Amino acid sequence: MANPVLVVMAAGMGSRYGGLKQIDPVGPNGQIIMHYSIYDAWKAGFRRVVFIIKEDLLEAFHERIGTAAEKLMQVDYVFQSPDKLPEGCTMPEGRVKPLGTGHAVYCIRGTVDEPFAVINADDFYGAEAFQCMYDYLKDAVDDTAYRYCMVGYRVENTLTENGTVSRGICQADANGYLTDIVERTAISRGPDGMISDAEAGEIAEGTLVSMNMWGFTPSFLQELETGLSNFMHNELPKNPMKAEYYLPFAVDHLIQTGQATAKVLQTGAQWYGVTYQEDKPVVMDALRRMTEAGLYPAE
Repeated sequence: MANPVLVVMAAGMGSRYGGLKQIDPVGPNGQIIMHYSIYDAWKAGFRRVVFIIKEDLLEAFHERIGTAAEKLMQVDYVFQSPDKLPEGCTMPEGRVKPLGTGHAVYCIRGTVDEPFAVINADDFYGAEAFQCMYDYLKDAVDDTAYRYCMVGYRVENTLTENGTVSRGICQADANGYLTDIVERTAISRGPDGMISDAEAGEIAEGTLVSMNMWGFTPSFLQELETGLSNFMHNELPKNPMKAEYYLPFAVDHLIQTGQATAKVLQTGAQWYGVTYQEDKPVVMDALRRMTEAGLYPAE
């Protein structure tokens, strides 16, 4: 079987962080969150990583992240650029904003033909998440349907004390297959301890949420060609400057039309991320403790 590939979506980094140089070090020796993801993925069995980045960040990205990753894995770069589109599609005139996570993954077509995992560059997922993802993908083959997967976190393990978060609330059937995913954009824990969303109301502890950690067989890249083309012809004209083609939308369409299943791989791991600047000391403290406990090397 082909060894699964790790795909890291990092094309949004420059805009969010004001350029790569501003990526905050959070580890005891100046590591950034991505260093931990690469290490955890390598420990799980991944041996190749593909970074989706902006072309103008290649040099800075290679210097800050690529050289460290090359010690453990084969490293490749793919550029998310507005000219990488399905045949017959063009970007709306004047549009600067990238087309979203679905388009980012579409850009790896021709570079990856093995099963692959997709993660965000700036989320700390934990070693267990990478292990269960690798274990699924190493044997993943399509049969009567496409066989995809995602890692589901308990909502209480993905919150910040410093504001609200957006999470995809997951519904799964009795066999653990995803049936529905609804994006909730203002989830927080109140003073009474209750977790709720501004729009949806109370969310029970233990509810599974998506942190954009997906696993796919190569068939997904062909389906993205169709899905992205449909989006650009039918949805984009309604909001040409801002509409985005998101990864969960693409997966959900294939599930609802019976073409794919997505197994929900549950993890009890604690997610970490710097959603707000005030989150940084919490992440730093957690990584320091994990390093002291021997879960990560100091370097």
